[in-house]
Amino acid sequence: MKRHAAACALALSAGAAHAQSSVTLYGLIDVGISYTNSAQTGKTGGHPKGASQFALTDAHATGLSGSRWGLRGAEDLGGGLQAIFVLENGFMANSGALAQGGAEFGRQAYVGLLSSSYGTLTAGRQYDPLVESVQQFGASGVWGGYMSSHLNDVDNLSNTNRINNSIKFTTPVFHGIRAGGLYSLGGVAGSTTQNQIWSLGVSYNGGSLALGAGYLNARDPNVSFYGNTPNKGLASANNIGSFGSATTPEASPGSAGYASAKTLEIIGAGIAYTMSQTTVSAVVTNTRFESLGSASGPNPLGYTGNAIFTSGELGVRVRITPTLLTGIAFDYTQRNSVKGDGGAKYMQLDLGADYNLSKRTDLYALAVLQRASGHDSLGQSAVANVSGFTPSASNKQLGLRVGLRHKF
Repeated sequence: MKRHAAACALALSAGAAHAQSSVTLYGLIDVGISYTNSAQTGKTGGHPKGASQFALTDAHATGLSGSRWGLRGAEDLGGGLQAIFVLENGFMANSGALAQGGAEFGRQAYVGLLSSSYGTLTAGRQYDPLVESVQQFGASGVWGGYMSSHLNDVDNLSNTNRINNSIKFTTPVFHGIRAGGLYSLGGVAGSTTQNQIWSLGVSYNGGSLALGAGYLNARDPNVSFYGNTPNKGLASANNIGSFGSATTPEASPGSAGYASAKTLEIIGAGIAYTMSQTTVSAVVTNTRFESLGSASGPNPLGYTGNAIFTSGELGVRVRITPTLLTGIAFDYTQRNSVKGDGGAKYMQLDLGADYNLSKRTDLYALAVLQRASGHDSLGQSAVANVSGFTPSASNKQLGLRVGLRHKF
């Protein structure tokens, strides 16, 4: 009887321990057909020539949510403390290839501790607090997908670049307010600041009203920020020619020429107000490539000084029915004059509709129209470049996508 009672107690304690730990497999697949009316196919007499282009693409290029699968786990340590981890892989559903430059867990990979009273401390490859605090106010983070980003995500609000080697702390939500800070160690012997990144963010959600603001500072960004996944960074500066190849600012003619910046600074703020089924939102960002001409990256055009991009967006989304969401937004991005080039301007209109077939499956349609003027970072007449698409052969470009997304 004693042995039987002991066995029962052991079985019960094992069950209790098991109940205190969990590992969840999750993911989504987002694939669709994308079209642009003008994609560069080469040059004739020194001028770009273009053609219409159709492609079956994963959402990493132009859609709502990049395809992914991940593992999320938690273990109860007692006293309101948990050990947590996330491993999240990004992949291209149209080809099966790894996304994020070929990194196995390129979306997220971190471990840490979560306290219900004091907050969350994590370490690894992570999203920065600027993105977490401000992304929700732009179309690209809610209904417009990557193709509605500001000039190939020059302000990173679409999470194109995660942060390696980072330690992050996030507070609990207190009266609707949450704050976070992140520091990424550069890891360079003899220099604590080389390749370092730090970021701060704060957000407020009061029901109808939401606010957010954030800041990011990256030293030697060509390596620390844009080059922190395989096959990225300065080597991709002119790697443009197909859907999905222009997925970082360094692969965009709008900013590829600024790889020699010593410091990248991004500041952003947003606001949203919800009335019944309608949400009106606005977001403003300022992206600065500072101290051009440093040894941090190539500088074939001999730039000095700072290249500054200011972006503004005003959007409206409406939940027409419980299963149908629609959105419209207008974006404007302006760059200052660098080396007397007169600067550049990019105006963009975003349209989208998302229809839920079930709780886990939806169909969507997106359209983005962009117009450019001035000169780009490569010293050429600015061409339109809808995010994720091959740059246009002219100053105008239309991007369309119809996609299917399934969550599991």
